[in-house]
Formats: sequence, structure tokens, C-alpha cells
Amino acid sequence: MAALVGLVVSCVVMPARADVPRLDEAAAVRTGEAAIGRLVTDFTLLDRQGRPVRLSSYRGKPLLVSFVYTGCFEVCPTSTRTLHETVKALGSLLSSDQFNVVSIGFNQPFDSPAALRAFSAQHRVDAPNWEFLSPPAAIVDRLTAELGFSYLATPAGFDHVLGVTVIDAQGRVHAQVYGDRISVDKLGEPLRQLLGRQGGPTGANPVSAFVERVRILCSVYDPKTGQYRTNYALLFEIIGGVGFFLTVGIYLRGERRRQRIEREAARGRSTSVRADPVATAADA
Repeated sequence: MAALVGLVVSCVVMPARADVPRLDEAAAVRTGEAAIGRLVTDFTLLDRQGRPVRLSSYRGKPLLVSFVYTGCFEVCPTSTRTLHETVKALGSLLSSDQFNVVSIGFNQPFDSPAALRAFSAQHRVDAPNWEFLSPPAAIVDRLTAELGFSYLATPAGFDHVLGVTVIDAQGRVHAQVYGDRISVDKLGEPLRQLLGRQGGPTGANPVSAFVERVRILCSVYDPKTGQYRTNYALLFEIIGGVGFFLTVGIYLRGERRRQRIEREAARGRSTSVRADPVATAADA
């Protein structure tokens, strides 16, 4: 069984040895946290069919990024399948067209488009918003560094961080979610934060975007079912608050209109009073 030490995993089956290098977990977490807020370079990678894909093509929606090593026979497959189940369970909160997922093979040149195609097929990852990407070997170090992903080559494989990087619609690192078995709420919350601010897709109708924002903000995670549900008490609170502010806005607008009419009427009366003496003098 692969040895799991906190957030860092060894992707090989081997006995523990003092002379085998290990990835420093604390340093790896610091690296990941330091990436938050960073704008990711518009790298070009290859999809499973060998077609070029620019990372900027994912902007406009939140993006979940995981790194995989197709030569890992236990941990990476398990974490990928678990992530797949989590992404499917997010359907109670979000539809597949509201966010995207990419898994990037960091062991180049071995994590080729063909290797990633076989890996995704073997583990039945079939979500419509999920792609597996193969970067050129020359950009792997820079790409992983920008996303805060740490890994270390060992004599028999790799030690690497387990988790998912959440990127916002503008292409900046928003959060790091660590663990080999990431629960629905751990991924749902950062997505909920991002989409709660953004609402619908970029360019969506403002009313539709507002309605979607309210729906997302009123969704809460139910640990009993492992799903998100609508919190109707919060929904009514928001509707009541919006109604209150609309009422106040309508009242203030009506009040300003009434005051303007009164001022115009007062100016009209003042002009009439000033004109009367002139008229009287003329008559005399």
C-alpha cells in the first residue's frame, strides 16, 4: 500500500528507507498557499487528442486543477476516481457548464496525450467539463510552481502533494484544497464563493445572473446526504431584504419627485408675485 504522510504521498510501493528523499510537507503547503492570488500564465498544453489548448480558454468560469502521474498505480487513480465522484455530486449545487476541471500529467514525456487518454478511460472519467492535459516538458517546472504544486522525484517514482487548485474566472489562483479524498463541501465552498460573486456565465442576462447568484448563496451543504440543498429560510431573508431596499428606493424616488414638483411650484408662484407690481404700474 502506498505510504501517505499527511498531504504528501509517495506514488510507489516501497519500504521506508532513511536514504530515500522525501518531500517536505510543511514547505509544500507554504508553496501552495503562496500561489493564492497569482495570475497563471497562458500556457499551451495538449488535450487527450493531441490538440493544443490554451489555459486562457478556461477563463470566464472557475477551474479545478489536479496534477496526476499516470505511472502511479494506486494513489493517483484513487484520488482521481474520488475527485470524479465529488465533481458528479456537485451537480446538486452546480451544473457542468458552470465550472471546468483539468487533470495535468506532470511526468513528462511519459504523461503524453495517449497516456492520459488511456488513464481517463481506464478510470471512467467521463464528465463533460473535464479534460486531461499534457504540458511540454519545458514548461512543467514553471507551470507547477505558478500553481503551487510540489513534487519530488525519488529513485522509484515521485512524492507529490495531494489536492486540487481552484482558479477563478480571471485566471488567478483562488484556493488550495488538500487531501486524497476531497469531500463535496471542500470543493463546493470555494466554487460557491466564486459563483456567488459572479452569478451566471460571463455575458449572461443580468436578471438571470442575479437569480443564479441568489440560488447559489442560498445553497447549504447537508452532511447527512452529502449534497447541497436550498436553505429556504435564507432565501426568504434575501427576498425580504431585496424587497425592503426596493420599497425604500421607490419611496425615496417618489419623495424626491414630490419635493422637485413643490420647488418648481414655489418658483412659479414667486415669479407670478414679482410680475404683478409691473402689471399694476402699467395699468396705472
